Amino acid sequence: MTTAFFTHPDCDLHIEPPGNPEQVARLYAVTSALAGMDLRRCDADRGRMADILRCHSARHIDRLRAAIPRQGWIGLTGDTYLAPGSFDAALRGVGGACGAVDLVLSGGAANAFVATRPPGHHAERETAMGFCLFGTIAIAAKYALDHHGLSRVAIVDFDVHHGNGTQSLLWDEPRVVFASSHEMPQYPGTGAASEKGAHGQIHNLPLSAGCTGAEMRAAYEAQLFPAIDAFAPDLILISAGFDAHHADPLGDLRWAEDDFAWLTHRICDLADTHCAGRVVSALEGGYDLDALAASAAAHVAVLKERGNDR
Repeated sequence: MTTAFFTHPDCDLHIEPPGNPEQVARLYAVTSALAGMDLRRCDADRGRMADILRCHSARHIDRLRAAIPRQGWIGLTGDTYLAPGSFDAALRGVGGACGAVDLVLSGGAANAFVATRPPGHHAERETAMGFCLFGTIAIAAKYALDHHGLSRVAIVDFDVHHGNGTQSLLWDEPRVVFASSHEMPQYPGTGAASEKGAHGQIHNLPLSAGCTGAEMRAAYEAQLFPAIDAFAPDLILISAGFDAHHADPLGDLRWAEDDFAWLTHRICDLADTHCAGRVVSALEGGYDLDALAASAAAHVAVLKERGNDR
């Protein structure tokens, strides 16, 4: 079976001020790196309001829509901006993730990678932050549960920054295990091992600056993978942030492309055991363009290899 690749040109219309690391060139770097791969290319539809409301309030949606400028950009926070095309871009992220869930669960693809921007894992119920407007991966998880009737969904987040938004949005959701590795201390300051969720379903793995790929692998095998294995998910979602790469300017972990490939293989192992290989991955961080391109290519190459095996 094939691997699906979801993206959309509208994501290029989310334009940040000069010097902001979450730039249009990030998506170009990823799509260029994947251009030669034999993937099922899919346009990311606009996300539906009903799906966004599974995680965000109507007030949050209305505030974002009302704040969109006619030209240029405005700052919502010190790191999160809106341009004329930002709302539509964020909708494509939600629609792409939910569309990928639809396709994988229907058997139309073995797995999927969603390359859209802005990213999503920092957005909380009524707060846009950390470059993020909507909690894309949390919305996709709730969509898989409520729309498709799944019983258990696991999320693996290996971005260098903790997915505080995903954690917050799913804090009371016993049907989702959220497993996150991240550098600590780092933005946004959450993600301690003691933060376990209302039902003990959140598993945080804080890593110290300088953590190598070998150290990461041992920690995942000891802590995060056993938790996912015990949960036996019906679907695995990935918040695929590549800013743990040693070249990334916003983090201090020491991973390389083969570490992201190893992580992807091991996540696919769990998916093969529990959910017929069903994996949907969505782009989060990664701010050195060369490292981002190489790491995303390594990640998707594994998805494609594992999908072809099915």
